[in-house]
Amino acid sequence: MRFIAAITFLFALTAQAQDYPNKPIRMLVPFAPGGAVDTTARVLAQAMEQRVKWNFVVENRPGGNGFIATTAVKGATPDGYTLLMAHTGEFAVNPALFDNVPYELERDFVAITMVSDAPMLYLATAKAPFNTFQELVAQAKAKPGSISFGSAGNGSINHLAGEWLAQAAGIQLLHVPYKGGAPAAAAVAAGDVSFGVMAAPGAMPHIKSGRGKVIGITTAKKSPLDPSWATPRDAGIPDLDASIWVGLFAPKGTPQAIVDRISAEVRQTLTMPEVQKKFVDSAGGEAIWMSPTDFLARIKADAERYKRVVQKAGVKPG
Repeated sequence: MRFIAAITFLFALTAQAQDYPNKPIRMLVPFAPGGAVDTTARVLAQAMEQRVKWNFVVENRPGGNGFIATTAVKGATPDGYTLLMAHTGEFAVNPALFDNVPYELERDFVAITMVSDAPMLYLATAKAPFNTFQELVAQAKAKPGSISFGSAGNGSINHLAGEWLAQAAGIQLLHVPYKGGAPAAAAVAAGDVSFGVMAAPGAMPHIKSGRGKVIGITTAKKSPLDPSWATPRDAGIPDLDASIWVGLFAPKGTPQAIVDRISAEVRQTLTMPEVQKKFVDSAGGEAIWMSPTDFLARIKADAERYKRVVQKAGVKPG
C-alpha cells in the first residue's frame, strides 16, 4: 500500500508540473519600478510570456530594506504561483548588516536561478584629479581621508563596494551617504563628492554629459557595456569583485518538479539574443542562468565576503 501511495504521489507531482502554470504567476519585487531588480523582472516576464505564454504579474513592494516583499513570499503558499525577484542585498548583504533578519535563505526559500549579473561603476566627478584606479589609490595614500565617495545610503551594496575598494587597496576614503542612487549620482556630477559607486543606468547620463568619468568597475569580469572600463584586477587590486546580481526565488516547500520546470524555461529564455541584449541595454548586465546548487553556493560565498567588509568597516544600516 505504501508503494502504491508513493507512486500515486509521484504521478500527482508530475501531473502538477505538467499542468503548471494554469493561472497567473505573481513575481514580487522588493523595490520601486525602474531599478535593476524591477527591470530584470519585467524583461524576464515579458520574454517568458512571449516564448512560453506564461502570464506574470510583477508586483512592487518596496521598503523595509527588502523585508516587506521577501517576508511576503516566505509566507506564501509554496505552489509556484508566488515568486520573488531579489538581488544581492536581500540575501548576501542584509544578514551581515542586521541582527534580526526575518527570514533565512535555506530555511525559507528555494534559490531557483540567477537571472542577471551586472557590475557597478566607480564614477568620478569630471574635475577629480585622478582618472584611474592607480591614480585614485596614490592620491588616497598621499592624503588619507581626503577622497570622498557617495553611495545610495549606509549599508547599500554601493556603500559596501566603496568600503571594499578601500580595504582591498589599503586606503582611507570618506563615505557620504545619500537617500538613493539618483541623488548620489547627482552629487558626483555636481562635484560634491570625489566619486560615487552606482549602477550603470544611473551613471550613463552623467558620462554622456561629460560631468562624470569612469575610473573603473567593481567586478573582476569586464563590463558588456564597455570592455575598455578597467577592472580592479587590471589595477593590481585582485581581492575585489562586487556585482549586483538578480535572481529568482520560491518559498520553501515548492514542489521540486515545479522548481525544475521554472528553471528550465528561464534557462531557455535567457539564451535568446534579444533578451541578452535587453539586459545589457537596460542594466549594463548579462543574462546568466545558474543551477539552484550553483546559485546557492554563489550567494553563500558573497554573504561571507560582505560580512567581512561590514565587520572590518564597522558599517551600520542607514
